[in-house]
Amino acid sequence: IVRSGVAQVPEGRMLFPHLTVEENLRCGAASRKDASGINDTISEVFDLFPLLAPLRQRQAGLLSGGEQQMVAVGRALMAKPSLLICDELSLGLAPLIVRDLFLLLDRINKEGVAVLAIEQNARIALQHSHYAYALEVGEVVLEGPSAELRENQEVQDLYMGGGGDSREAYAAIRREVGR
Repeated sequence: IVRSGVAQVPEGRMLFPHLTVEENLRCGAASRKDASGINDTISEVFDLFPLLAPLRQRQAGLLSGGEQQMVAVGRALMAKPSLLICDELSLGLAPLIVRDLFLLLDRINKEGVAVLAIEQNARIALQHSHYAYALEVGEVVLEGPSAELRENQEVQDLYMGGGGDSREAYAAIRREVGR
């Protein structure tokens, strides 16, 4: 899968805690054939995440949650993917770190990498996506352009804590998609 251009940032980061930041990044390049370009990509990751550069020799298990998530994203980018899948990027992180990570995903996307974010934080997901799907027990219950979904009062009530009766909003959405 990685050789076909897909890389994943797994839920829970799944770093090697006893390896250094740099060693974890190098693990993400294991499938690459251009060994000479790996150091350049490490430099690119440190350009994206300047906070990590001085931590390059620190064990990943000693980093904060936000720093670990940066390493996890960086490790995925080491594969030079055309599609980056991020699973619950915001889980357990401070709101400012979440904002910064999603802004970075915007930048990565603008540089030509498609980004698929699986995210429970609907507000941030809809702010930083072009198109969105809402899933319930593995089934799509709602989909559409993110800008439209952000403005939909029922979506705000149900998924973004916008007030109102969430049961009524849920029922209306279910009727809308014919389920």
